[in-house]
Amino acid sequence: MWSGRFLRVAASLLQGTRCAPRQWQLHTNRTISCLQVPHRSVLQNPAKIPSWHNLYDGSKHSPLVVLCRTLKKDTKSTIDIFSTPVTVTDIKQYLKSKGVPFYDGYSCLHAPSIFLEKKSDVLEGGGKESYNMFIDKTTGQFLCKETLVEGSWEDLQDCLEVLQKDEQTHISPDVLLSYSESVEEQEERQMELKEVQRIWSSSVTLSDLLEEETQLIKTMFQLNKLTNATLKKFGVRFFKPTKSLVFPWFSGRDSSLRGVKLLSASTNEDGQVVYTEATVPKSSNYHNLFGLPLVGWKDTEVVLTGSEIDSMAVSQATGLPTLALPRGVSCLPPVLLPYLEQFKKVTLWLGGDMRSWEASKIFSRKLGLKRCALVRPGEFQPCPKEALVHGRNLLRIVKASIPAAHKSIVSFKQLREDVYGELANMEQVAGMKWTRFPELTRILKGHRNGELTVFTGPTGSGKTTFISEYALDLCMQGVNTLWGSFEIKNVRLARIMLTQFAMQRLEENLDQYDSWADKFEELPLYFMTFHGQQNIKTVLDTMQHAVYLYDISHVVIDNLQFMMGQENLSVDKFAVQDHIIGAFRKFATNSSCHVTLIIHPRKEEDDKELQTASIFGSAKASQEADNVLILQEKKLVTCPGRRSMQVAKNRFDGDVGVFALEFNKTTLTFSSPVKGKQKLRKVKVDKTEDPEQTVETEAKEKVLKPAKAPKASKSVKGPSAGKSKEDEEGKKL
Repeated sequence: MWSGRFLRVAASLLQGTRCAPRQWQLHTNRTISCLQVPHRSVLQNPAKIPSWHNLYDGSKHSPLVVLCRTLKKDTKSTIDIFSTPVTVTDIKQYLKSKGVPFYDGYSCLHAPSIFLEKKSDVLEGGGKESYNMFIDKTTGQFLCKETLVEGSWEDLQDCLEVLQKDEQTHISPDVLLSYSESVEEQEERQMELKEVQRIWSSSVTLSDLLEEETQLIKTMFQLNKLTNATLKKFGVRFFKPTKSLVFPWFSGRDSSLRGVKLLSASTNEDGQVVYTEATVPKSSNYHNLFGLPLVGWKDTEVVLTGSEIDSMAVSQATGLPTLALPRGVSCLPPVLLPYLEQFKKVTLWLGGDMRSWEASKIFSRKLGLKRCALVRPGEFQPCPKEALVHGRNLLRIVKASIPAAHKSIVSFKQLREDVYGELANMEQVAGMKWTRFPELTRILKGHRNGELTVFTGPTGSGKTTFISEYALDLCMQGVNTLWGSFEIKNVRLARIMLTQFAMQRLEENLDQYDSWADKFEELPLYFMTFHGQQNIKTVLDTMQHAVYLYDISHVVIDNLQFMMGQENLSVDKFAVQDHIIGAFRKFATNSSCHVTLIIHPRKEEDDKELQTASIFGSAKASQEADNVLILQEKKLVTCPGRRSMQVAKNRFDGDVGVFALEFNKTTLTFSSPVKGKQKLRKVKVDKTEDPEQTVETEAKEKVLKPAKAPKASKSVKGPSAGKSKEDEEGKKL
C-alpha cells in the first residue's frame, strides 16, 4: 500500500513534465586516413586522475573529463564490402612473422602493447599480465588497454611495418592520432564533453536528498530494495531538471568519467509509468560497461546483466562482480570484449523474458561458449531487480545457471525446461509483433529469429516499398536490421524509409528534415553497399560480419536474382538458385537471424493470381522457407483495394490467409493511416452461404454504399487450408 501510494504520487508529479533528457544531436562520422572499424574514443594525452571514489564525496567540484580524439567510426548506416575477411589463422601467422609474442584468449589474442616502452620482463618473455593489447579473433580489431588506442587490423599491420622498418621497440600512440579535426568536429566534441560535465556536476547523490524525497525516487524507479550504500558504491546520482537517475561510465584504465546514461520516468495516456533512456555521448558513438572500475584485476568470475539496476541488485545480493551492458539485450559491441577477457566464467542474466534468453545465447557465442553460463528465465527466476523485490535467493539462481555449450545429442531431460519455457511464454515465443500490420501479426503471430521468409509479387507491384515498411516497423521496435538492396541504391531506399518513418512528404517540409533525420539515425538500421550482381559468398561474409559487429537479427535481401549472375554460367540456373537458398537457410539457422528474401515470380497472365508455385525456380524456395508471403495485385482493376497480401505458408502454427492493402502515395505506406479511427464491423454474408457465418471487416466511419460490400480479410486455420466453395465466394467479397 505504501509503495503504491508513492508510485501514484510519482506519477502525478511526472504528468506535467516530459522527462526526456536533453541530448546533443551529434554527427557520427570522423575521419582519419581510411580507417573504419573502431567505435570508442581514444585518449591522446592521458593524465593522472585521482581515485574514482573521490568523485562520490558529495563535493560540487566538476569531475575531470579527459579530452579525447576518435578514430573514424564506421558509418552507422552502411556496411562496406570487404573482399578478403581476415581469419584468426591469418592473424597468428602475421604476428609470428613479425616476431610478436601472443597467446590465445577466449575471444581475443593477447599480445604486448606496441604503444608502450617495453619492460625487461616483456623483452625476456615475462608474465602474461603485461600482455595488454587485445586483437579480436574475428575482425582483427585491436585495443591497448593501457593507452586506450584502438584501430582495425590494417592499422595494426601498418604500425608493425613502421616498427620493423625503423627498428624500434615501440611506437607512439600519436601516430594513429595525427590528423587534424575540423572546426565542426572540435565543437561537437567539446559540446559533448561539456554536456557530460554539466549533467554530472548538477546531479546529486541520493544520500544528499531528504529522506522523503529519496523514498519517492526509489519508488519511482523501483529501487526500494537497493540500499543507499549500493547506490553510492556504483556512483548513481539524481538529475533534478529532468527527474532522471544518472549512471556514470568510467574508464577502466584511469577511472576518468567518460559518459553518462540517464533513466527518466514519465506517464503515458493510460497513466502507466514509462521508462526512457538517453546517453551522452550517444550510444552509437561510445560504449562502456557500467561498474567496470569496481572489478578487480584478480576477479575471475562476473555476472553480465541487461540494465544498471539489475547489476546493482546482483552485486548487493551476491557480492559477485557485476557489469551492465550499455545497450541491454539489443547488442554486445565487440569493442567491449577485451574488458571481459580476464574472466574464466561469465554468467549472463540479461532479464526475465524470452528476448533476454535469446540474446544470452547469441552473446555467449561471442564470449566463448565454454566459459559462459546462462540464467534461464522462469517464474522463480525473473530479472535480478524483480528477484530482489520478491525475496529470491539471487546467489542460488546464479549458481544454478546452465552451461551455454551443449552436446550434439541430447535427451528430453535436457530439453524439458526449454519446452516448458515455450509453453509458458507463447506470446513471447511468437516473436515481435507488427504495429503497422495487425492483420499480418494475427496470421503469422510475430517475427521470429532463425526463420527464412520468402516474399514475392508481380513486377512493379511495390514489393520493395512494402518490405521496407515491413522491416521499418520491426526496426522501430529495436530489431537490429541489415538491408541488402541490389536493385535500388541505398540513398533512394533510405529516402523511401525516411518518408515512411515521418509519415509525410519531407520534400514539401524541408524545414523538418533535420528533426526527422536525427530520429531516423537513432534506429538500429544498417545498409550493405552492394549494388547490382554480387557473389553469394561475399554477401554471406558481409552478413556474418554484421551479425558479429552489430548483433543483426533481421537481414533483408532484395533480391535473389541479382546473386545468380555471378555464379558459374555452365551450371544449371535452378541448381544455382537452390544452392543460394540453402546457404541463406543455413545462415538463418546458425546465426539465429531472420532472413527475408525477395524473389521475383515467373511470368503469369495478368488476370491470374500468383501461387506458391509461381515463385521463380524449383520448389526448394517454398520448401526451405518458414514463411511465404505473396503480394497479390489485380492489374486490370484500378479501384482502391486492388492489392492484397497473402500468407501462403506459416510453419510456426500453420495459419494462412489474405488481407487487403491500401497504398498511400503521400506517405509511401501500405499500412492503415494513423488519422481517423476505424470501427470493427460484422457484415453478414449472403443468405446463400452459411447463415451463421460472419466476416469481420475494417471500414471507415463514413457510410458505405449498400451496393458495395466491404472487403474482408480472411484467414484459414491449419496447413491443410484448401480452396473450398466458401473460400471462392469470400474472395468475391
